[in-house]
Amino acid sequence: MRNKEPLAYRMRPKTIDDIIGQDEIIGKKTKLYQMLTNGYVPSLLLYGEPGIGKTAIAHAIAGTVNLPFTSMNATTSGKKDVEIVIEKAKMEGSTILFLDEIHRFNKAQQDYLLPHVEKGLIILIGATTENPYHDVNPAIRSRCGQIKQLTRLESEDIKTLLYHALEDEDRGLGSLSINASASEQAVERIAEGTNGDARKALNVLEAVVFASGSQDEEIVLQESTVEEFIDKAGVYGDKKGSNFYNLLSSLQKSIRGSDVNAALYYLAHLLESGDLTAVNRRLLVIAYEDIGLSNRSIGGHVLAAVEASERLGMPEARIPLSVAVVDMCLSTKSNSAYKALDDAINDIRKGKVGDVPLHLRDTHYKGAKDLGHEGYKYPHNYPIGSFGGWVNQDYLPHNLKDRQYYHPVEAGEEKRMAEIYKKLKDFKKGKK
Repeated sequence: MRNKEPLAYRMRPKTIDDIIGQDEIIGKKTKLYQMLTNGYVPSLLLYGEPGIGKTAIAHAIAGTVNLPFTSMNATTSGKKDVEIVIEKAKMEGSTILFLDEIHRFNKAQQDYLLPHVEKGLIILIGATTENPYHDVNPAIRSRCGQIKQLTRLESEDIKTLLYHALEDEDRGLGSLSINASASEQAVERIAEGTNGDARKALNVLEAVVFASGSQDEEIVLQESTVEEFIDKAGVYGDKKGSNFYNLLSSLQKSIRGSDVNAALYYLAHLLESGDLTAVNRRLLVIAYEDIGLSNRSIGGHVLAAVEASERLGMPEARIPLSVAVVDMCLSTKSNSAYKALDDAINDIRKGKVGDVPLHLRDTHYKGAKDLGHEGYKYPHNYPIGSFGGWVNQDYLPHNLKDRQYYHPVEAGEEKRMAEIYKKLKDFKKGKK
């Protein structure tokens, strides 16, 4: 008969020696492992995506050391619950408090923990799916001696975990007649299709087992059954979460780095996460930030793709967006224009400003000449080759007249513009 507790819950490691994967965080060669085996538990923050071992590590630590342990979830607990834990700790001694989703606690709730963590009455193990440097109170961070960023498990680690579950008769599925060797391909598919998420892999395994025929007969797991349970199994990206912004960042950096395959991968992940608006907005930014003057048509092309995607909606929206991403990846690149503007903005913010030259000031009123607002030369009246018109006069404030913000990149279409820019600078200096 099926155990009421999910397989992922039952298969949590009992001690730190039972943990599979995360060797760089809590493996036998790490300082954290040494501290724990010596009976010392530091306050720490565990940061990473769902299902990769944060809760498992906290419970394994509790099973390794001889200290009272309390587990809470910040989404359902409040200050009153923390008060109860603290009062209990005053009677029982130093207590490990595992606070899942710690970023859900507001500043006041986090601040309430501070003195008790500082005194050592509470040993805090906080877990968060969000970047702790963004979402966890700095005071809490400073009292947690270590911040550990967990990574997705490798597929080999997931396979090891799945086979443990198939063999374990007490906590796993070992009491059932499952032909593990004949189910090898199905296990392999679960390990690959759940994208390093241990909890999801165990949940899929349990579902597949109980969807594979009578428990009174030998069970052979089939890949076709697995496929029904791993749809979008690798997708994780809360639209307001850290990982979603990591995906957006990775998309832009892959386009900037001209890696078509990586850019398409991150585009796929983002579209599967479901926020088309954020993707479109980022693609438009990339067109002007990273391609810029080197390919001035790219902005219009990307805008057309974005507008097409908005009219089409998903899943057809992926088609024009794929064209835009490949186009940007393989385009020449330049960030000279916006970097020049940023330098000018930086000067203004630092107070490097000056008076607008008199000959550039507004003259559309009587009395402008009396104020000295005259002397402007109209460039169109001074033809210069095939360029149009140009005349040598100052435009920047006097104290900034030699300031150069724009530094052209000789790539694509901007190469021609760079030549014009240099020629005009030579004219300015009186050179021919």
